[in-house]
Amino acid sequence: MLFLSPIFLWFLAAAAVPIVIHLINRRRHKTIQWAAMQFLLKAARESRGKKKLRHILILTCRALSIAALAAAAARPIASGLLGWGGGSIETVVLLLDRSASMEIKPGDGLDSRRQIIIQKVREAMADLGNPRLVLIDSASNNPQEIPSPEILADLSSTAGTDSAADFPTLLNRAAEFLTSSTERAEVWLASDLQSSNWHHHDERWDSARANLAALPQKPAIRVLSLTGPTATNASVRVLGSRRTGDELLLDLEVLRSREARGSTSVPLTTNLNGTRTTENLTLPGQSLSFQKRVPLPSGSETGHGWLSIPADGNARDNAAFFAYGPARPAASLVVAPAGETAEYLALATAPPGYGNLSSFRVDPVQAAQAITPDLAAIFWAAPLPTGATAEAIQQFLTSGGQVLFLPPATASQNSFLDLKWADPSEAPAGKFFILSDWNHTDGPLRDSIDGTPVAANRLKAIRRQIPLGDATPLARWEDGEPVIARRILDRGTAWFLGSIPDYTWSNLGDADVLLPLVQRIVEAGTDRFDASYLTTVGSDSARLLPGETRRRLDDFGTPDPANTEYESGIFRLGERLLAINRPPQEDSPEILTREQLNAALDGTNFTLLDQAGQANDPSLSRDVWRAFLVAVLFFLLAETLLCLPKKSHPEVLPQKSPA
Repeated sequence: MLFLSPIFLWFLAAAAVPIVIHLINRRRHKTIQWAAMQFLLKAARESRGKKKLRHILILTCRALSIAALAAAAARPIASGLLGWGGGSIETVVLLLDRSASMEIKPGDGLDSRRQIIIQKVREAMADLGNPRLVLIDSASNNPQEIPSPEILADLSSTAGTDSAADFPTLLNRAAEFLTSSTERAEVWLASDLQSSNWHHHDERWDSARANLAALPQKPAIRVLSLTGPTATNASVRVLGSRRTGDELLLDLEVLRSREARGSTSVPLTTNLNGTRTTENLTLPGQSLSFQKRVPLPSGSETGHGWLSIPADGNARDNAAFFAYGPARPAASLVVAPAGETAEYLALATAPPGYGNLSSFRVDPVQAAQAITPDLAAIFWAAPLPTGATAEAIQQFLTSGGQVLFLPPATASQNSFLDLKWADPSEAPAGKFFILSDWNHTDGPLRDSIDGTPVAANRLKAIRRQIPLGDATPLARWEDGEPVIARRILDRGTAWFLGSIPDYTWSNLGDADVLLPLVQRIVEAGTDRFDASYLTTVGSDSARLLPGETRRRLDDFGTPDPANTEYESGIFRLGERLLAINRPPQEDSPEILTREQLNAALDGTNFTLLDQAGQANDPSLSRDVWRAFLVAVLFFLLAETLLCLPKKSHPEVLPQKSPA
């Protein structure tokens, strides 16, 4: 068949190829046109989006540059202490800690913490444009307007002292000062955050916070603390002194900073009435407590002296002062019926060989007439006093006397200071009441100053009487009942001992317990006479009485006449001779925790700037307006770059292929 012949099929295919190619090209052209159309539409949409984003960025940069320029014109200051907008502060009340602990030097500086804080405050005030500055220092607690921050370091009211600080009082004084003020004020608390100076548990914080909240213009509270590592430091202090004949017995303590490790040797210089001697002390650890006997010149009625260690990280705690008066006998009164108990008490109060100690016994009915203010202590082994005798003993306690009450050995309903004795009780057959637990740091059974314990566990009793009432137990029998209890009345102390030195009751007559117990009570009673020569800076006894004048007698250090009232030393106050030392809490290394600070300043929204490790950086605040000017330039430059016209690219024409 013709149409099936190969020639016919070949001609048919040849004729169909152009038609198919045409159809394919036409379809391809339409596809390309559609793709090009979609590309152009998409490009147009993207172009509009990019232009819109570009306009938004330009507008943002322009707005930010204007805002930064306005902020720079306000000249703000940023700081952890001062916050923002410092230039608008009108009054700054500076509460400056001038306590002895503030004289410690940081480990990387030559100035004390007090000097560093003053320098930082002065720099901050300059950055603020020098607003009104009011100083309330921790020594005087009196507000004082400062004409210029530049003179802060030169004022006597910012100099170092041997006093302590009391921040609840300082904050209350600041609130009182700001009561009539309507200016925008800030209160700056400059301190080393020593816990003993903040009294964070004191109820006066409630009053201080309430007074601040009630102000017409509530001030911002800023706490500047300078803690952190310190230079190596050691301190010496007198814990107590008593004269025994021609000898002065000093209880001393030498402390080292917490960072101290291992043993070291420290030279201790003693100056007695101008005569100096030096000895080397070996400190096995961070503290050493010991007794030092100082021989007194023959015939010396009164005198004074001081002890010192070499200069170190804090010059304020390197000396301790003492003074003494005429020797006086220590007389004790034993109130008890004649018998074994009275004899042992008389022997314990005035042992053989102690010429300055004496005692005498009276029956209870004669006690009221025998009680005199010059007694060291009273030992009462009879039913508790009542009536006029009780009034005489209570007056003796109020004046600082010591009284030890022992059981009457019979049932008695008498009471004194709301305390009384339980009926006598006996131990089970073949057993004893044994003293098993006692206070090793407080009371008449405390360890000796060198750490040697009293052998109180040797006390055994077959009979006892338990003191009942509101008293503090300091020793207990094995079954938990009190052996020794204490009741403090004003300056005096009443002691209650649950057995008597009678071998039908106990072995208390042995010297193991009775002798140290009685002698320490006698010493405590005698100390109130010697204590009249020893006091601390800021105490009531260190203040001048009407008509008195103050004169310094020692030649230690370089006294500041303007701060005599706040310095340690030997002073003559009228007719009184006083050794005045820094308060013992100034040697305490405990630092206020953040939780304790939060509790003390709760509700004040205070700001804390802790300068630990930054002693060499003198600034509390930094200028921020310069940074805002840099920001203005940055935003203007960014806006300029965004406004530049887009770079055009030359059109590339397709090249024709050679014919």
